Amino acid sequence: MTDDLMTSHVVMDIRIHAVTMKEALAWAEKRILEGKPSLIATANAEMIMMAQEDKELFRILNTADLVVPDGAGVLWAGDKLGTPFPERVTGADLTTELLKRASEMKWPVYFLGGAPGVAAKAARKFMEDHGSFSLVGCHDGYFDEEEEKRIIEDIKKSGAKLLFAGLGVPKQEKWLDSHKEELGVLAMGIGGVFDVMSGNLKRAPLWMQRNRLEWAYRLYLQPSRIGRMMALPRFMQAVKKWKKQRGSKTC
Repeated sequence: MTDDLMTSHVVMDIRIHAVTMKEALAWAEKRILEGKPSLIATANAEMIMMAQEDKELFRILNTADLVVPDGAGVLWAGDKLGTPFPERVTGADLTTELLKRASEMKWPVYFLGGAPGVAAKAARKFMEDHGSFSLVGCHDGYFDEEEEKRIIEDIKKSGAKLLFAGLGVPKQEKWLDSHKEELGVLAMGIGGVFDVMSGNLKRAPLWMQRNRLEWAYRLYLQPSRIGRMMALPRFMQAVKKWKKQRGSKTC
């Protein structure tokens, strides 16, 4: 699949690619083989709402090389707007599948982010469950400007083809976008995926994932997320309003 053939839908002025997991993986493999610096973003309701106020994030999402539909809210919006997405492509699942492909293709991988020790633990746990891959570097998400310079040099010297950054939204997207050409890798912001991979945070049962209820399970595990979870109902109202306004403009 070439870039210009990828179908995309617009949700609240954010472009999101209508891809399946298989298509996302094929695209990623092509970009890596071509050696093209690339940025993958994983759009969910919270990120889209954030981008309405954060113009830099808005720009990044609309210029990222691939934006996958991650989140029940995005799939709901696609249905509501009459432009359904073929399937949900979560950051956690895409990370897993890319690492499996990295193992097969011998792609060097770099982990950046999380609390001290979490990314390394995530790598060990993944290798125990799925087989080894080439981890050429690992650093937590806490660093100052001087340390940042060393991290960038470390990534460049490591020969990494894949970079996973768990720095939180929107910091990870802004950081990866600003260093994209310099790093020359396929990079993706993955939020708290290192916590899930390491076993520090459990993921929802498969039946809840399939029925778009993963948000409810995360709220059950982390009641303190209630404020963030409120982004979903606000998002649903905002999508309805955006659809109505867009409809009136095209009449």
